[in-house]
Amino acid sequence: MRFIDEAIIEISSGDGGNGCLSFRREKFIPKGGPDGGDGGKGGDINFVAKESLHTLQDFKLKRKYKAKNGRQGKGKNMHGGDGEHTILQVPLGTILINDETDEFLCDLTQPNEVYTPVRGGKGGLGNARFKSSTNRAPRKITEGTVGETLKVRLELKILADVGLLGKPNAGKSTFISKISSAKPKIADYPFTTLSPNLGVVKLNSYSSFVVADIPGLIPGASDGIGLGIDFLKHLSRVKILLHLIDVEKGDLKKIKQDFQGINKELENFSKELSEKEQWVVISKIDKISEEDRTNLEKEVQKLFSRKNVFYVSSLTGQGLKEVIKIIKNKLDSEKN
Repeated sequence: MRFIDEAIIEISSGDGGNGCLSFRREKFIPKGGPDGGDGGKGGDINFVAKESLHTLQDFKLKRKYKAKNGRQGKGKNMHGGDGEHTILQVPLGTILINDETDEFLCDLTQPNEVYTPVRGGKGGLGNARFKSSTNRAPRKITEGTVGETLKVRLELKILADVGLLGKPNAGKSTFISKISSAKPKIADYPFTTLSPNLGVVKLNSYSSFVVADIPGLIPGASDGIGLGIDFLKHLSRVKILLHLIDVEKGDLKKIKQDFQGINKELENFSKELSEKEQWVVISKIDKISEEDRTNLEKEVQKLFSRKNVFYVSSLTGQGLKEVIKIIKNKLDSEKN
């Protein structure tokens, strides 16, 4: 299924039911009086955040949602039934925005969190409500109020602790598949990843963190070239960015160019995103000799003297445990 991270829908709550005009008519009771009941309340529209969902695909297929109307009141002072609520399940990290005014409505980040943007109309009053000492047979009722209608824009920003950056074929998909439960498509050509992948890294039965892999970035991405820029917003919530750089050819100049190129695109997209903590992960070190790696590490350390730098091979597993351990320590320290 194609990844969908934005949708615009129209939602309407139910109308309230009308009050009832009725008079009690029973044998041996000649003056029964008014007994019209009130109308029921219209149904609400409720959004509920679910961990099991990862796409807004359903909202691309259906664009309009209407809750049930409240029922009209009945005689014998019987209240009309309330309209059934409509529940719309969305992935964690879904943001709701008023599409007509651009007003921010809510950000659903907690499992089973509920938000009600439109509420059902109130039920009308039956004529029994208007009985008084001066009006024993009122013929007055009120109609239920009309429900609310809203055009809502849904935007999904993935909830993850760690985000993976890098050019196409930098090894991000293989990396996330080795350290987590994610099973992305892996192939030896650019743009293998066409949509974000989420992976849960489990250290033990009670400790874990979430990693997000987005499509690779290329120069000009912030101007619409390539795929990755469409998904950069998913990195806005992460605490750490892991910047994977392919070192297969052992070219220091290429490493520098790749790093600067990606960061230029980040800065063009969002200043906030470009200022997030970023660690450098030199990948595919199994492709170079020990001697070349020793010389390379000295130069890379000079180049990234103020950043955490790791050397990994997702193919052999070299360096992966160290990266995971340091990430977990960092995340734990931020919680305390």
